[in-house]
Amino acid sequence: PYLSVADNLFLGREPSLLPGILDQSAINESAQRLLAALGLDLDPRTAVGTLGIAEQQMVEIGKALSSDARIIIMDEPTSALTESEIGKLFATIKTLKRKGVSIIYISHRLEETFEIGDRVSVLRDGRLVATRPISEVTQTELIRLMVNRELREQFPKQKTQPGEELLRAEGLTKIGSFADITFSLHRGEVLGIAGLMGSGRTQLARVLFGVDRSDRGAIFVRGHRQDIDTVRAAIKLKMGFVTEDRKTEGLILNLSVKDNICLPSLARFSTLGVMRASREQQAALGYVRQLAIKTPGLRQRVVLLSGGNQQKVVLGKWLCSKAEILILDEPTRGIDVGAKVEIYEWINRLTSEGAAILMISSELPEILGMSDRILVMRHGTIAGEFRASEATQERILEAALGSYAQP
Repeated sequence: PYLSVADNLFLGREPSLLPGILDQSAINESAQRLLAALGLDLDPRTAVGTLGIAEQQMVEIGKALSSDARIIIMDEPTSALTESEIGKLFATIKTLKRKGVSIIYISHRLEETFEIGDRVSVLRDGRLVATRPISEVTQTELIRLMVNRELREQFPKQKTQPGEELLRAEGLTKIGSFADITFSLHRGEVLGIAGLMGSGRTQLARVLFGVDRSDRGAIFVRGHRQDIDTVRAAIKLKMGFVTEDRKTEGLILNLSVKDNICLPSLARFSTLGVMRASREQQAALGYVRQLAIKTPGLRQRVVLLSGGNQQKVVLGKWLCSKAEILILDEPTRGIDVGAKVEIYEWINRLTSEGAAILMISSELPEILGMSDRILVMRHGTIAGEFRASEATQERILEAALGSYAQP
């Protein structure tokens, strides 16, 4: 992350002027041509660590393309990309196919498989269960092969009756990110937040959970104004935050499943400052079983788990902390259909038990299928608010793009 975009693209294959002396000018020029071919308006001298997740993803894809490989493996390449960026990537993939390049494309987004695939293989629990021509299989059949059962509903939303207000924002502003955000969230409710990338959704979540500070406005929790200036303060208020990037912000990858689940709740497992390992063990084991986390044991490092199981560990740590207000930022990004439905079922369970959930998602069917109310953000402001019964993909997109007039 500390190297430039150009240096990342050509790492290990840098042109040189003399032995031991790199031709930085040639590296930057080659990088600029490659970025232009991908439709990316980036300065090749920019440090990769300063880019957003989507831009980092595109740089990684560019690195694979720059090596002139005849076989390219893409693992969830669109998980953090916008629709326009996905379109550019697919155009590049189709160009590579015409040039005879073979691509192994790993994705949980079934619609992508049907758009660019020729054949599809399904893996389940480490075994190859089927390989079919894409023209001879349906999405329903693929889902059945992936989860080994029929799914009655992709979004099994349960109706709940919202209760008391648990969270309220009034005029919340962070200069450069969002302005004058006002909303409320009630017990038993799922409030979805939709919007394009860069609309301020994630920045709002970070302020609500004390990762960043606001410049103006107020946050009320259970009717009382709170100064949530640290993550510790948010946790004390029984809040939890499933971040959009679980690997860098949601988990400590080299720690065990047990340690990650228990981390926000260490005070519960200690007496006079002495940790009680047996209490930790029992609590972690309980959530591993409840969430059906597939792991060889509690000591397994989370870096070795699949994306779906890693996400369950993130959810497990907030269940362990007894959070009543859960902020979920892209909660099903990069996980398979079966794991998604399990996450949705947990959302239902939590709201039925009185939790309040703020769910940010770029997947409109998910927002529509799981929310009771929906806010749409555009350029850091709330551009629309809908009840679930009146929301459609078209109305949400109109609000996100600025062509919707709120009644």
